[in-house]
Amino acid sequence: MTVAERIEEEVEDQPVVLEDISWRTFMSFARDLEDSGQHKRLTYDRGRMAIVSPLPIHEKWKSLLGRFVEAIADERGITISTFGQTLWKRKDLKRGLEPDECFYIQHEPQMRGKRKIDLLVDPPPDLCIEIDLRRTPMDKRAVYAALGIPELWHFEKETLEVLALGSHEIYSRSDYSVAMPFLRPADLKQFVEKYGQMDQGSLVRRVRDWAKKLPE
Repeated sequence: MTVAERIEEEVEDQPVVLEDISWRTFMSFARDLEDSGQHKRLTYDRGRMAIVSPLPIHEKWKSLLGRFVEAIADERGITISTFGQTLWKRKDLKRGLEPDECFYIQHEPQMRGKRKIDLLVDPPPDLCIEIDLRRTPMDKRAVYAALGIPELWHFEKETLEVLALGSHEIYSRSDYSVAMPFLRPADLKQFVEKYGQMDQGSLVRRVRDWAKKLPE
């Protein structure tokens, strides 16, 4: 029985944090999850590892916000590359995590067609989305910052904020997206508030119609 299978029942409802986990064990656990098809999110920070089983509502929000990004980029003629919840990691930093959604935008031409990415030589994703409906006792922002993610969309309690990475690996709130400077998170509030009042397809079409009318 794999490590992943042994703690399956423990992470059904609540996040689990394990201490004194080696990098080798972390990577072995990640492979076990991938091979078994278990739907878990991992965060690793210098020996601490969190395992979370996402709630259904979590998956709905992450899918919806990801579709918003894709629709806006499409309507504005912005090339992007979607990497979903890829495990991003740096062995030298002993840190790694899986965002809910992530995109290459500014660096899309550079990363186009790449099948293997090494964050020691390749840039990290330009934008990551983190749905925070159930907190874990780990500082995920610090891990994102250490990995050099320049922009983080943080969604909690139906509120979306954009966090821009500044000096000293510290995020600060921004009124505008870094990857798409014409976009304000406040502009998306009107669509977030419509969640549950219409189907996803209709909501995404509204985002598209709105994006078409944005000034250049």
